[in-house]
Amino acid sequence: MTHEATVRGLGVSVDEEGSEGSPVVVLRARGEVLPIFISPDQAKSISHALEGRPFERPLTHDLFVEMLTEFGGAIDRVRIDGLSDNTFLGKIDTERYSAGARHELTFDARPSDAIALALRVECPILVGGDVLDEAGRPPDAFEVR
Repeated sequence: MTHEATVRGLGVSVDEEGSEGSPVVVLRARGEVLPIFISPDQAKSISHALEGRPFERPLTHDLFVEMLTEFGGAIDRVRIDGLSDNTFLGKIDTERYSAGARHELTFDARPSDAIALALRVECPILVGGDVLDEAGRPPDAFEVR
């Protein structure tokens, strides 16, 4: 079973000594939170999308959406549907119309890319129940400063 998720926010991990670590995007689904560690570039892209703040030049995710649209495609939903060796796995479900027929395509993706795209096109972010079973945490499991 899959569960629709929302982006709860962006943050930075902090170790026990108080040193900052990696950026993290936090999703909320099924009453739980799901932290996903991402790169600084991905955090910047997601931040711009969350704030609706355009970058002075198109970021890769903006360019991808523009190209997909120009080629007659659209993103229907994104999924975080697996976890392997502490790495989240994602998919982007798309559609394209050609000669009056609808064609569905699915692309393998990093969850951070999928989330950045979903925020831009306002499509659903789905998380697999098994992913939440393994990596989901109670909402109060994280200290926010």
